[in-house]
Amino acid sequence: MLEFMTEEADAKNEPVAHLILTHGASQPMTSRFFETLVPMLLSRGISVSRFEFAYMRQIRETGKRRPPPKIETMFPELVEAVDEIRARIGTNAKLLIGGKSMGGRIASMLADELLEKGQISGLVCLGYPFHPPKKPDSLRTAHLADLKCPALIVQGERDPFGTQDEVADYALSPAIELCWAGDGDHDFGPRGGRGFTRKGNIEGAANAIARFAARI
Repeated sequence: MLEFMTEEADAKNEPVAHLILTHGASQPMTSRFFETLVPMLLSRGISVSRFEFAYMRQIRETGKRRPPPKIETMFPELVEAVDEIRARIGTNAKLLIGGKSMGGRIASMLADELLEKGQISGLVCLGYPFHPPKKPDSLRTAHLADLKCPALIVQGERDPFGTQDEVADYALSPAIELCWAGDGDHDFGPRGGRGFTRKGNIEGAANAIARFAARI
């Protein structure tokens, strides 16, 4: 059984798109990051369905921590989620997939297949895990070099999973747009005295997502 939290965009604004938003490896769909981001997206005309993988639902229900399963084993869950949301919103609505960290990575690995089938229009990744922390040579970018799906990656400038300086050297598809959260870490949090705030960086991400969704 799939687990969703679906929230409709503010009715005062013109509907822009519907976003299926998936969580990171250790945070549920009710994370503080999502609790801050989602209302900002709703106010910008983007409806959101937060989606939770089965292993995270088990953690929430049992209180027992466990690592996520192999990433490929979670592909069918996201495909099923896309099918279900597409059936709910109809064939004409603009549907995006994406997520935080691991969730965005999974979505990125399915994006071209789903785009080709006409199921989605774009991809949004928040804090993409380009490599594990302190392992800059263990890149997770091979599929991003030839990505055809229009994509937006919002990344903290000093994210340990891929800093701005590191990402500048990667061979990424021209279909990918990058947006940088000022002095942000993996959750877009800056250091003190740098002129940025976490909330401000997340709001910048919401603005970037709204512009991207309207454009594609």
